[in-house]
This record gives sequence, structure tokens and C-alpha cells, in this order.
Amino acid sequence: MDNLDWNQLKAFLQTAQTGSLSAAARKLGLTQPTLSRQVAAIEQQMGVTLFERVGKAMVLTPTGLDLLEHARAMGTAAEALGLAASGRSQAVGGVVSVSATDVVATHLLPPILQRLRSQAPGIAVEVISSNALSDLQRREADIAIRHVQPEQPELIARLVREARACFYASESWVQAHGHPRSAEDAVNAEFVGSDRAGRYLAYLRHYGLNLSEDNFTCYADHTVTHWALVRQGMGIGAMMDEIARETPGIVRVLDDVAPVRFPVWLVSHRELRTSRRIRVVFEALAEGLAVDR
Repeated sequence: MDNLDWNQLKAFLQTAQTGSLSAAARKLGLTQPTLSRQVAAIEQQMGVTLFERVGKAMVLTPTGLDLLEHARAMGTAAEALGLAASGRSQAVGGVVSVSATDVVATHLLPPILQRLRSQAPGIAVEVISSNALSDLQRREADIAIRHVQPEQPELIARLVREARACFYASESWVQAHGHPRSAEDAVNAEFVGSDRAGRYLAYLRHYGLNLSEDNFTCYADHTVTHWALVRQGMGIGAMMDEIARETPGIVRVLDDVAPVRFPVWLVSHRELRTSRRIRVVFEALAEGLAVDR
């Protein structure tokens, strides 16, 4: 290990980041056989298996995942050394991936990223819009915005704030159906559902709304689509208050029903401690998401 070849380390890093020998070879300007030999050489030198070949994809083994963080730290240090040597050590750049639910990615992230762009123009943010929890340990994202506290102790998490959601309907729907204010009023009201399996219905019942499937006029499992249907006048739906306030033609209904409260967590992997660009994005998101607009 004293004679670790930097070219082999770069081959490992690029293959891990792209998940493909051919893509990594293009990034490094090498032929695929040359890159493959470098990956095989670093595996032989370390005496471990770093990748599993799954079809044409290269998937990190648990050992490879453990070593990836250290390899990235070495890569970051090498980059910082080059910047310092060229007098650009204060510059920060690169790509940082951020995972968020579709509604947060659509409504809350754009203004935050616009401010970040003016502060750190060298950073490009990849937004991963998904309602599934990205696996930060497998580096599916650098930072994730979550509404549940992560259980993995090796992740770094910060509670940004407690958010609030209420029930809303379009002005046209209220004009046509009246303004329901209590849980009792909701019994005969129309709602936009989110799934056919009954999970959303069970949640609403648990929340004190005595509804049935007959209350739902339509279903949408993605929140952005769900909100569009509410805006169209298809029925009542829940939404974060700051998003609803910025949506024209929307009225809060079921005013007597207590708001839904949920946490906003900002989560990253341990590279947050060694990567300046990830720290810059993390802090920008923490500041932007802490504000209830």
C-alpha cells in the first residue's frame, strides 16, 4: 500500500462514480482495457474486491463502499493541492447531488439554488427529484432532504425546522361546494387521493377525518401532480403552508382541523467533513429551508 498508484486510484474513483468501465474510461481519456487493468491492479494490490460485475455495470462491494470515502478524500486533497499551487485555493467548484421529494424540488429548491449560484458559481447542483429515500451510504446522493430522522448513525443529520401542512382547495371548488371547516364537514367533501392501496385514506382517518373511498375524485401518488389536481378544482388536498401561500387561487379549508406537522431534516454522508463543495451546499440548504416563507 506504500506504493499506491494515483492513476489506479483515479480509475477506482471514476468507475465508482460512473458505475461503468466505458464511461470512466471516457472521463479519464483512456481505453477501456487500460482502465480495466488499473482497476484490477488496485484490487490485487489491496487484496480486496472493490466491484461486482452486474451485466455491463460496475457495482461497489461493501469493501469498495468503505474505501470510497477515503479515496474521495484523497481526491479532494489532491484537487485542493492543485488549487493552492495555482493560487485558486479559495475557489470552490464541482457537482453536488441533492435528493428531495418532488414537491420540495419543484417549489422550494429553485430560489435556494439561485442564491447559491450567485454565491458559489463554480458549484453545479444535480437535483434528484424522488419520493423514495435516496441511500446516502451508497452515494445515490450527496445530500438528502427528508421528513423522517435518519436511523443510520454514520450519516450526518441536522434538524432544520418543523414544517406545517394544512388542507386546501381551489377557489372554484369552494364556490361550487361551500367552505368546509370541521372534520364533520369533511365527511361529504371531495378529496384528491394519493394511492389506491388505502394508505392515504388510513392516514386521513387516523387524523380524525371519517372518510371513505367514495370521497376521492381521483388519485395521484406524486405530490406535484396531486397539487395540480387540487388547483384544478378536483377536491381537497394537503400541502405545506409556504407552498400553498405562493399558489394563486387556493383557499385553506377544514380550518378547525389541526395542521399536520412534520420535521425537515438535512442529511449527508461523512464526506461532508472533507468536501468543501458539499459543505457549502449543505449550509445554503440549511439556511434556505429554515425560512418558513
